[in-house]
Amino acid sequence: MLPYKRSQRVSDLIREEIADIIMNKLKDPRVGFITVTGAKITEDLKLATVYVSVLKPDEKKGTIEILNSAKGFIRAELSKRVRMKFIPSLTFRVDESIEYGDKIERLLKEIKSGSAGNEEKS
Repeated sequence: MLPYKRSQRVSDLIREEIADIIMNKLKDPRVGFITVTGAKITEDLKLATVYVSVLKPDEKKGTIEILNSAKGFIRAELSKRVRMKFIPSLTFRVDESIEYGDKIERLLKEIKSGSAGNEEKS
């Protein structure tokens, strides 16, 4: 038996291929440094949401708009690389999990430094 579902394996493959397409084939100078962090695909393999992380916070909205406008090109390139009956429709979204993790880490550091200061006063 396979270790995980087909939709998960297809998600991983799509994430890798889209990252390569964006890095090597997409020739839009407005796209800065981005990382494809994940892809979620529906069980019927018809819709895929691709999560990207953008280096500069002020470029997030513009980058997502550019990627969503280029999704036809990206999907066509994907169809050349992946042998599937149906290539899923793509939607690009900003991955906010990295920012969320940074926020949690910052809060934990504040709590740790605050509790250390309270112990010294006691």
